[in-house]
Amino acid sequence: MSSTPTIILVHGAFADGSSWNRVIPRLQAEGLAAVAVQNPLVSLDDDVAHVQRAIDRTKGPVLLVGHSWGGAVITQIGDQERVKALVYVAAFAPDAGQSPNDTLKPFPPSAGLSGVSVDKGRFLTLTPEGMARNFAQDLAPEEAALLAATQGPVAAACFATRVSAAAWKAKPAWYIVATQDRMLPPDFLRATAGRIGARTVEVESGHAPHLSHPDAVAAVIVEAARAAV
Repeated sequence: MSSTPTIILVHGAFADGSSWNRVIPRLQAEGLAAVAVQNPLVSLDDDVAHVQRAIDRTKGPVLLVGHSWGGAVITQIGDQERVKALVYVAAFAPDAGQSPNDTLKPFPPSAGLSGVSVDKGRFLTLTPEGMARNFAQDLAPEEAALLAATQGPVAAACFATRVSAAAWKAKPAWYIVATQDRMLPPDFLRATAGRIGARTVEVESGHAPHLSHPDAVAAVIVEAARAAV
């Protein structure tokens, strides 16, 4: 059985698994297997179940990578023997008993909230303008429009759900701070990275560095994978 971990990539809100399309070939070029999970964004439990199925389909060690809301998911599920490390990409990393919303309380509201639309089922989406201005401001306009069209609506309740475990307490963690993030305040990202004791890398990007700076994001994941061997 190989000691090289399989990389399981967990997308966040307002996205889907294709958001990792620029990172995956770079990981494969380094000899790493990678799987992007397609999470329903309905609840923490549902997303955790999807990631667990991805873990169960692999053999050997795994490394979990979570973007944004996906950070809460890997925080909940990551404390199991086969998970060797965690990589957070502009992500939430709550403590046990905290929700993502709880972790944001000390910080001012982000600009990105102004572009969020709420439907009658309490699912959130980003307007095309919000996607272009706040989520993907460092991508080409046509790519931001594509992201707006393919985004995964997320249940508002997800962000109020408290995790019951904090995997970063037991697993080595890496954290990518997006210094131009307009969805999660950069000061929040830095504070989160410090709170969990992560090896921190700052990337001059918006909220989706895996799309705008895939080389930098892949490099951090490769570093974590090599350290986990």
